[in-house]
Amino acid sequence: MAENFARLVGVHTLVIHPKEEKTVTVSLDESRIANLIEEQEKILDANTQKSKQMFDGAEHLSNGVASSYQSRDPWPIYIDRGQGAKIWDVDGNEYWDFHNGYGAMVQGHGHPEIGKAINERWPKGSHFGSATEDDLIVSTLLAERFGLPKWRFTNSGSEATMDAIRIARAYTKRDTVMKIFGSYHGHHDTVMVSIGMPYDNIGPRDHYNQLPYGGGIPQATVDMTVPVPFNDAEAMEKRIIDLDKEGRKPACVIMEAAMMNLGVVLPEPGYLEAVRDITKRHGIVLIFDEVKTGLCIAAGGATEKFGVTPDLVTLAKALGGGLPAGGIGGSEEVMRVVEDHTVYQVGTYSGNPLSMAAARASLEKVLTPDAYKHLDHLNDRILAGCDAVIKKYDIAAYTVGIGSKGCVTFAPEKITDYESYARLQAGPITDLAWLWNMNHGIFMTPGREEEWTLSVTHTDEAIDAYVDAFDSLLAEVTK
Repeated sequence: MAENFARLVGVHTLVIHPKEEKTVTVSLDESRIANLIEEQEKILDANTQKSKQMFDGAEHLSNGVASSYQSRDPWPIYIDRGQGAKIWDVDGNEYWDFHNGYGAMVQGHGHPEIGKAINERWPKGSHFGSATEDDLIVSTLLAERFGLPKWRFTNSGSEATMDAIRIARAYTKRDTVMKIFGSYHGHHDTVMVSIGMPYDNIGPRDHYNQLPYGGGIPQATVDMTVPVPFNDAEAMEKRIIDLDKEGRKPACVIMEAAMMNLGVVLPEPGYLEAVRDITKRHGIVLIFDEVKTGLCIAAGGATEKFGVTPDLVTLAKALGGGLPAGGIGGSEEVMRVVEDHTVYQVGTYSGNPLSMAAARASLEKVLTPDAYKHLDHLNDRILAGCDAVIKKYDIAAYTVGIGSKGCVTFAPEKITDYESYARLQAGPITDLAWLWNMNHGIFMTPGREEEWTLSVTHTDEAIDAYVDAFDSLLAEVTK
């Protein structure tokens, strides 16, 4: 690959580590991978018989899980406990946790500072449906980190993105929503559009298809959500102009500054700045969905890391330190529609005292400057280790890392958007990688689209265990 993918932002390097420029000499034998998948499935099934028993007894829990994303065939893995950077399933299998609750547990499991804050809050009352002092303190801390002065709290990322879109619609008095094709922004109808589909169903780049992500989503809602490619500001502006001619200019563009559900796809130099300029010129509210990046890749998330400030930002996952919490930060101007009661941003548990106590402890005592230095050190180490393994076995893959997040992408060239992601299908190697990790003490999110998340409690030992598992996987598939 001729392009140098590495680039600097601020004082830390956002890295895509490509293979050295040379022809890949090792191709992966799909029949061998299929055999290894069958073998590893049998091992995992044999090691998780208590999970099977629990699943067999889950008569009243649909599919035996609380969320479709927790399902697994033939049965889900039930977790018993976690401590620091490790978790144990109900069978007693011990894992280094690189899943971290879909990236929510950047603080690690059972962090004593967060536990202390929750313990101190509990006897004072866990819910009032009224504001508490910690709401004020957490909003002040977030305003300092993200450079956005006004905040409201929710209970999840889906609530945060749903409310942010409503705020944008009220502010602009428009209905249409523009999103990045392939991005996931929660499970409410407006954004469950054009997320994942086969390459042949994407449609032309200047007018991507609008398709619902699963059943139960009204076609009228689908029609109001318009997808555009990531890393292509020109295509975005052209689509905006076309929509304006049709009399339906977007109220907002909702996007991740770095896409976090295609592995990790970083913005190309100048892309976010161009998007910020386009949305300003067209009077469109720019929403950065930082549910995955917020507090995880820098103190002020992608907003700080990339130096581009949106009109609204949404947080969740890592915000609550393991408790359900979400947030919306915004400019004085846009959030005025909340303050003048044009928009009713509501929720019984919004700003829950336990969640806010945990968030405050996390922001003040856990996710400190030293913690982010530690996360950078760990990610540099895991990237370097995986790079060395890729070079050793000479396969078509590269690594991407940013803050506490990163992944190995099995592709012969750089992925820059969903279209290139769908075209460069990695095949069954990603299914095997998840099974192999599970059977080698590494707990990971399943599927090609997920990345690792590190926590402040991870150590060099944990990183070495991950790299060793990756090495043993490639040693086996390239025999």
